[in-house]
Amino acid sequence: MNYLQFQDDSSILKELLALTEKNVEEGLEHLQSLAGLYQYRSLYKLFHKYVPLGVKVLDWGVGKGHFSYFLVRAGYKAFGFSLEDGFPNGVNLADAPYHFVPGNIKEPIQLPFADNSFEAVASVGVLEHVRETGGDDKESLREITRILKPGGVFICYHLPNRYSLIDKLSKHIPDKHHHPFRYTGKDINTLCESMDLKLLETKRYGFLPRNGWQHAPTCMRRSKALALTWDILDKLLAYPFISICQNYFFVARKPENVWKNGE
Repeated sequence: MNYLQFQDDSSILKELLALTEKNVEEGLEHLQSLAGLYQYRSLYKLFHKYVPLGVKVLDWGVGKGHFSYFLVRAGYKAFGFSLEDGFPNGVNLADAPYHFVPGNIKEPIQLPFADNSFEAVASVGVLEHVRETGGDDKESLREITRILKPGGVFICYHLPNRYSLIDKLSKHIPDKHHHPFRYTGKDINTLCESMDLKLLETKRYGFLPRNGWQHAPTCMRRSKALALTWDILDKLLAYPFISICQNYFFVARKPENVWKNGE
């Protein structure tokens, strides 16, 4: 694959589907249908809105690598960080212009990057999990703020809503994943204010579930018309049921004028 031939969002989503639909590894289910993948279109749009192409971006907690794949294919200088050993399983970026840096499980908060290293940092379903591995969300955000350049942005996506209907129902289903730590809009404001980050945008989203479509027939999993319909229906239902939608996203900016102690 020619990674220097950058792709538009629709092409990236199709590539991700082709890369993951035959991979039965746990954690890739939501990537194995276009209806599942389309939940990330809003995230892609946020990056196009706030982060110029070609700048350095850190995918903080890469998971299975799907968002790092977007960064590479869209034309960003992509870096990945994870507490997992070695290159993350899932989407293979071994031959791509991509820099993966492993963390130290004994120091789950510390990031091995210099101050003011990145124009943007992304958390895609990560910030809510740091307390599960001995970390602290506030201290993690402090580290993220440290490595952001002045004027850089932190984009947090898939932050679970405290009042999510899907999460509440999942708690009563055996072996069904749910989030032990969830957030409110006030929590987001408090986190950003504690780091002197300017909150630019925040929103609740995601009323309909996205997992499950991977079990549909191939023609449905690959159907753009079905994915668009599910996306539109999800957005329409989010209006009357906004308080019980599944997630938040928020965008926060590090101040341009950052003064050192004593200056």
